[in-house]
Amino acid sequence: MSSSRQISKSLIRKKFNNLESPKKPEWIKVSSFTKNLNLTASIVDNYRLTTVCEEALCPNISECWNKKHATFMILGDICTRSCSFCNIQTGKPNSVDPYEPLRVAKAVKALNLRHVVITSVDRDDLYDGGASHFVKTISKVRELNRLTSIEILTPDFNNKKNAINELIKCNVDVFNHNLETVQNLYETVRPGADYNNSLELLKLFKLKSLNKVFTKSGIMIGLGESESEVINLMDDLIRAGVDFLTIGQYLRPSKNHYPVIEYHHPSYFDHLKNIAVNKGFKIVSSSPFTRSSFHADDDFKKLKNFN
Repeated sequence: MSSSRQISKSLIRKKFNNLESPKKPEWIKVSSFTKNLNLTASIVDNYRLTTVCEEALCPNISECWNKKHATFMILGDICTRSCSFCNIQTGKPNSVDPYEPLRVAKAVKALNLRHVVITSVDRDDLYDGGASHFVKTISKVRELNRLTSIEILTPDFNNKKNAINELIKCNVDVFNHNLETVQNLYETVRPGADYNNSLELLKLFKLKSLNKVFTKSGIMIGLGESESEVINLMDDLIRAGVDFLTIGQYLRPSKNHYPVIEYHHPSYFDHLKNIAVNKGFKIVSSSPFTRSSFHADDDFKKLKNFN
């Protein structure tokens, strides 16, 4: 663990430790898989890479790593934002590693990934928010893994206009940017971000890609949003041309983070999925443990049927 990581731990986001979450219900139970866990971990470590699986305390890490799937997080492990739901560290980031794109590409090859998801921290300190580093990383992955499909899960780049022009150079198969929550909760849950800017990013990428790239977005529920607010969000995403929606249960990383307001029963996720499908999304993944990159390879196969 780097010293910068240890230091940034002291810069923990806004305190919510005086707010209690309800007790976890019986359906919030994570299965454990061990077969290829150490192999995946060793490849990630050998190439000195960061994964959102580890940094965000993803509940699906055991299942995904058992399948030798990992979501790579580029541009470091320190975020310039301080979202109250997120476990990723916040603080002053290190300089951009110019050798990271090659290491990601080599790790993709070592894991023999047929579909890779690449994400990043927010880098508001960079002139383009890190968009050009995404381009370099994707280029290297394509160079060494010509048969691998690529999905990027990007930050909002702080609405920097040059970012979208860089991103459109990316030869990607899926462009993903998460709204995370309903508009009414942004100020508390996602400070520093703007709901409409996120929608515009999704819309612009779809337009600039000439409708040739699938777009995707995801949200968490259980933060205190109403069903009508979720439905309004669905409508906004449909108007932005988004193809694929993911809906998952928010799980509190620690008592310093935003509390869970409600644990929704799996049947409620099915209910929301039916609403979303009827609104016109091509693919909807909705369950308590759904996360942006969970089963992303299988979902991409389904998306290709819409071409």
